[in-house]
Amino acid sequence: MDTEDNGGPIPLTDDNGATRQLEHLDTVEINGELYMAFLPADIDEDDDDYGLVILKMTRSGDEDVLGTIDDDDELRMAHELFIERLSDDDSDDDNE
Repeated sequence: MDTEDNGGPIPLTDDNGATRQLEHLDTVEINGELYMAFLPADIDEDDDDYGLVILKMTRSGDEDVLGTIDDDDELRMAHELFIERLSDDDSDDDNE
């Protein structure tokens, strides 16, 4: 899977065949694992009640696959890191 941010929504299809358009926010490597943060492309940016989507890159055969994080502690750690990184980005934008 291409992890480059092309500036537009990325279609991701779940195991049930449903496709969602997501905006890629950030990618980070933690302990050798690659995590990616997304927002649904159709959110209202003025709405504070939106869901940050965090997925983990894994290998399935010869393919890189984005999947959910089943371990609560791992998800919490990734979520806290992304919130910190994204908050820092917002602070930097406010200072420009």
